[in-house]
Amino acid sequence: MSGNANYSHRQAGVISVEAVEAPEVITSDWIDAQLTTTYDRCGLRPGLLAELAGIKERRWWPEGVTFDQAAALAGRKAIDASGVDPAEIGLMISTSVCKHHLEPSVACSVHHALGLPTSCTNFDLANACLGFVSAMHLAATAIDAGHIKYALIVDGEGSRQTQLATIKRLQSEHATAVDVFDEFASLTLGSGAAAMVMGNMEQHPDAHRLVGGVVRAGTQHHNLCVGDLERMTTDTRRLLEAGLDLGEACWADAKDRYDWHQGMDRYIVHQVSSVHTRLLCERLAIDPARVPLTYPKYGNVGPAAIPITLAGVAPLLTTGERVLCMGIGSGLNTSFTEIVW
Repeated sequence: MSGNANYSHRQAGVISVEAVEAPEVITSDWIDAQLTTTYDRCGLRPGLLAELAGIKERRWWPEGVTFDQAAALAGRKAIDASGVDPAEIGLMISTSVCKHHLEPSVACSVHHALGLPTSCTNFDLANACLGFVSAMHLAATAIDAGHIKYALIVDGEGSRQTQLATIKRLQSEHATAVDVFDEFASLTLGSGAAAMVMGNMEQHPDAHRLVGGVVRAGTQHHNLCVGDLERMTTDTRRLLEAGLDLGEACWADAKDRYDWHQGMDRYIVHQVSSVHTRLLCERLAIDPARVPLTYPKYGNVGPAAIPITLAGVAPLLTTGERVLCMGIGSGLNTSFTEIVW
């Protein structure tokens, strides 16, 4: 059997969504310069990151800044913007892919850094690049059920460690063109943090209603992108094809329930590359003019990419505009989530 899982929400809304930019700018030209000898030996040309992927820059956190510290920075910014009393936050979810250790959860240190109450349930939620959106649905369900007043979702990602390790491996005299392409996706990653405060629309009528959405799994492709902080290997072509096929199937099965093919004001697409974004728009017949882009400046910031992009466009949105958050995450899973601004 195949099909989508459907989620509908009644009273949950987005009160604030904020992003924090990592301060160190790392250009694709700089990465190419580190790999000049390897490119020459393997017959490759520089410029693929900027020209093929469309990623001109990405960001790094300074050495010593941890992923939980980055997430806490975004969490504090979102709380301040929301005007919500932190003592009333009943749920805090960390969705970061990047973690310095397996336990305790990243959520524990973020919870402590933000001074959240002992009554605030906190945990990590991992779903590759869809983690933040998955947490939005979970938080909305808890709000609709009356279990909590407010939820805080945070995400802090960093690519410094992974990219330095990747560059070092690819600088080896034994590195081949196959190695470069297997680890090419690692060089597209970026650093950044984002956070969102959600609450009940009855208490916050100016909040932005989370309507609901759909998800679909294609887990037969779970081995196409596998990574940790030291190394990520990706079958780029197969991952792109399988992801587009999964997204298109999910979109087709959602058309009888949602009218997303028309009437949407913004499509907040998970930022992977220019190729991914262009082909997704073509497959789903989406107007690319309604797709704000952040990958040229920030690269692929994992689950932080959707909220970072949403936070960037939020000041331009007006009441009643419809926003669709869209992503395809390693595994594979895909998700489409509507917010009415």
